[in-house]
Amino acid sequence: MGKKLILMGLVEPETEDLVEAFNEWYLGNHIEDTYNCPNITAVRSFKAVRGFLGEPPSGYLTIYEFEGEDAEEAERILGEYQADPNAYPPRQPSNGSMKVVGAGWYSEEVAFGTS
Repeated sequence: MGKKLILMGLVEPETEDLVEAFNEWYLGNHIEDTYNCPNITAVRSFKAVRGFLGEPPSGYLTIYEFEGEDAEEAERILGEYQADPNAYPPRQPSNGSMKVVGAGWYSEEVAFGTS
């Protein structure tokens, strides 16, 4: 089995008054929608609970695991999936509640205690 490829997203509600809308769209629809992309094998989203060596960089960390090791190819497939309005029938359009703090592709370099 090859190395894991992940897309890491640091996101949070755009403003305090959009927390409910963020929870409804991002946590309630977008993550599951994205999980259904054909080359994604797992998704996990975490809410910041406490800082370490300063404040957490964002309110949420979402990790999307992909098949393969080619980030450009993974991004192409993800883009095609997201552009297809019929790919996930319950898809809700973005409600403008999400602020992207940062995102990036990462290739696994070292792993312990994983299968």
